[in-house]
Amino acid sequence: MRIAPRLFAAVGFLSLACTERPAITAPRNASVAPSFDHRLTGRSRERPANGRSIFRHWTFGDEPFWTDTLHLNEVVETAVSPATALAVGLKVDAERLPPGFLGSADLKSPATTVDLLRRDAVVGIEADVTADHHIKRLGITCALCHSTVDNSVAPGIGRRLDGLPNRDLNVGAIVALSPAVPASAKAVYNSWGPGKYDAEFNRDGINSPVVIPPALGLKGVARETYTAEGPVSYWNAYVAVTQMHGQGNFADSRLGIAIKQSPDLVTPKLAALRRYQHSLQAPRAAAGSFDAAAAGRGRALFNRTCASCHIGGTGTDNNNGKLHAPDETGVDGAYAARTANKAYRTTPLRGLAQHAPYFHDGSAATLADVVAHYNRARHLGLSDAQQRDLVEFLKGL
Repeated sequence: MRIAPRLFAAVGFLSLACTERPAITAPRNASVAPSFDHRLTGRSRERPANGRSIFRHWTFGDEPFWTDTLHLNEVVETAVSPATALAVGLKVDAERLPPGFLGSADLKSPATTVDLLRRDAVVGIEADVTADHHIKRLGITCALCHSTVDNSVAPGIGRRLDGLPNRDLNVGAIVALSPAVPASAKAVYNSWGPGKYDAEFNRDGINSPVVIPPALGLKGVARETYTAEGPVSYWNAYVAVTQMHGQGNFADSRLGIAIKQSPDLVTPKLAALRRYQHSLQAPRAAAGSFDAAAAGRGRALFNRTCASCHIGGTGTDNNNGKLHAPDETGVDGAYAARTANKAYRTTPLRGLAQHAPYFHDGSAATLADVVAHYNRARHLGLSDAQQRDLVEFLKGL
């Protein structure tokens, strides 16, 4: 059994350019306005070489796109209150707020959102806020999609949890707020819904969004991207340049992409970013969250029916170079057909219970749905009781 691809690779982000945007190429040594990441303040004042700082705060110089092209700084300043921001899935880092801030703040005022950005409290968004509280520049980071919070203060407000996907984030709805996005593209973005994103849409114009995957538990996996185009640094570069619209280099002849920009704000950060991602461990299953006796029986079933693909400590046969055609596991092949390898790798099963829904399109809401799917598609012949035992085993991973 293979928990089928949530096809968005390890650090997949935002294909938010308008469909009318030119092909993904750039002139050699193209120059873009420098990132303001060099003026990080407060908790974010860590060495740029620090992987955690890059993951949380480095925009790769993407501010010109989000500010000058989409004008989201103007949208946020005039129309996005904290209540609206939380409603579309943005998260607030409570550790960046002074005591009593939320109790006295007007959560229906966009001015409060500007103040949150000034305090570097909105997860995944970096903003240059002027002394008179206007958003001069705005950009996004890896953490926008691949961090969440523990809700310890309120829903959407708490301590950061890096690596877990933000399945509440309605990326499409956020981008559709931009006055620069044509109506036809707005309709596409608004169709995605929370927790989904299409990292190929601005390249091929096809709309088949996938669920945002976790960016943790990746250590030891040879080709971390879900369709195995390359390791995590390949995907980080693809996303930073073609999705976040940062300033850097990315080339893949299989996709017809050749982008070279100077200075390159992406490539020098990839090694430290990869190290940080590989340091993020999958969360352990909480005590009492699964039936241990049933999980023991489920382990034997897993070893009999699933371990030929989910092999060894990595949980994926892709370390041996294996890929799977969509019809092998009965999953939709539309997304794979748009990628370089046209097939899916076996997904490692780390911390599964922490990031439902499953399958690339989110069509399996629960692990029980996943097991039932594979029981049908792979003709496993599991009884209802055996399926329940297998689910308990998967909950404990």
